[in-house]
Amino acid sequence: MRLRAFFSIVTLSSLLLSASADARTLIHTKGSDTMTKIASAWSEAYHGYHALHRASLDVGIAVNGGGSGTGIAALLIGQTDIANVSRRLLHSEIKLAAKKGIQPIHHVVAYNALVGVFLHPNNPLNSISFQNLAEIYGEDGTLTKWSQLGVQVPGCSGQRITVVSRQNNSGTYAFFRNAVLGGKRDYKLNMLSLPSSKEVVHLVEETPCAIGYSGMIYATRRVKPACISEGEQASCTHPQISSVTKGLENRYPISRPLFMVTNGQPEGAVKQYLDWIKSDAGQCVAKRMGYTAIRPVSCNMP
Repeated sequence: MRLRAFFSIVTLSSLLLSASADARTLIHTKGSDTMTKIASAWSEAYHGYHALHRASLDVGIAVNGGGSGTGIAALLIGQTDIANVSRRLLHSEIKLAAKKGIQPIHHVVAYNALVGVFLHPNNPLNSISFQNLAEIYGEDGTLTKWSQLGVQVPGCSGQRITVVSRQNNSGTYAFFRNAVLGGKRDYKLNMLSLPSSKEVVHLVEETPCAIGYSGMIYATRRVKPACISEGEQASCTHPQISSVTKGLENRYPISRPLFMVTNGQPEGAVKQYLDWIKSDAGQCVAKRMGYTAIRPVSCNMP
């Protein structure tokens, strides 16, 4: 009995030590729904890159979504190594971090364009201005029917616009509010707020009356991305990869950097992973996934 108990303790201790070792080599990433696809692709490609170069890699990478706010909250309580966010931390979040002894460092890892508008394919509208978007999405907005924009949408009873948004813990929600509503105007109270980008796209696919916004990576052939202009008389720009990065004459007006946020400057395995993401290999993964690299890179695209 004593011998059996001894071996049970040894076995339990070994399991705990093994779990502890695994935990030390597991990089936790959590946050932005917009970044979930690319974060997962980076994780898979990181291991593939080391295998290709016959280099050992004793690191696992866990990827979880939930929204930028969820990732930031996890970073502030020490439950993730990297917060994937599609916006910069708010002033209130930075103050809370300081109280907890957390020093958030933003690392730009890619650029993303919002398809500023997802429309149902039946909708004959092809372009829309910032002003009209603000009146559709903004509190006390004056645009409530498609007929006010000079179109009749087949299959849309009463022509009333179904306004679709992300939930307020989403970085996409916050970015769209700042870019289109100026950051000071609130959203309409009666819009439909959905927890994921996929759900926004799916609802627009199934609803002729709907308008929705989300990350460009989630666009499907069953929705129509509208051309966006910054003024009623200004020319519009389609949300194409080539129009996302800064410095372009016809830059898509609703684009943004994507961040990985760490507590202080990264070290060890986390630093090696972030360095790889910013390398040509990591940035080519971003391009293949439909995002824009943080600098010009030459890739053999499949």
